[in-house]
Amino acid sequence: MEEQNLKKIMYALIAVAVVLAGTLTFIWIQKASLVNDLKIEKEELTAQMVELQNDYATLSSDYDTINSQLDSSREEVSQLIERIKKTEATNRSKIRQYEKELGTLRSIMRNYITQIDSLNTLNKQLTADAAAARREAAESRRKSEELSKKVQNLSGQVAAGAVIKARGLRIEAYNASDKVTDRSSRVVRLLTTLSLVENDLAPKEPVRVYIRVKGPDGILLTNSEQRTFNFDGEPMICSASREVDYQGKEVEMSIYLNDITGYVKGIYTVEAYTEDSLLGTAELMLR
Repeated sequence: MEEQNLKKIMYALIAVAVVLAGTLTFIWIQKASLVNDLKIEKEELTAQMVELQNDYATLSSDYDTINSQLDSSREEVSQLIERIKKTEATNRSKIRQYEKELGTLRSIMRNYITQIDSLNTLNKQLTADAAAARREAAESRRKSEELSKKVQNLSGQVAAGAVIKARGLRIEAYNASDKVTDRSSRVVRLLTTLSLVENDLAPKEPVRVYIRVKGPDGILLTNSEQRTFNFDGEPMICSASREVDYQGKEVEMSIYLNDITGYVKGIYTVEAYTEDSLLGTAELMLR
């Protein structure tokens, strides 16, 4: 009887041992499969990082600021690839962290692509606007000449002789250090200079000179000091103006245009007027 009990116990222990062995074998197989999956996941992540590195290598720009940012991002990608290679595939928290960093770097690259495309489009638009501004300036000069002839014909020799004229009209851009500049990003104000020429026939009285400055897009630049004046029977808005005491002798004068924000690249045009005549036009190229 006792021998039979021992046999039962022995058989039970053998059964338990078999079950444990099977369980351990199953766990080992599962672990080996998991480790293999993690290694594959690491390899795929590394391959994606290398692909992203190649994508960054193909990006280029004509702008120094973006190129500097691209160099910094390329260095981040290279460092991340090295960290991935040195990290065990079983370190799941690190692998997940690297996946997030990969997503961030991809998003940054898409942003670079958008910026570069936008700047290229803007550059093309500025080129087209500059050409259009030249055509408009030429048309403005043509109309100015026609208008001058019409005024002379209608007013007669005496009236034409009494009209104040100007010479030396030009426009310049100044930076915050009060120095002349042609960089659009540094401009804080524009200065128009001209001389009212000597004319003994013209009335000796205060004369106000108005300027109309247009940007590369053809839009008139104005600030809070803008005013309206009448020219050729029509009201016109000016960018700035200044009054001088004209006594028939030559008068040099300057007119500042301040408080304009957002200067862009392209050709700016200025037209100078009195209420009786168009004094002339000039251009300024900002880069």
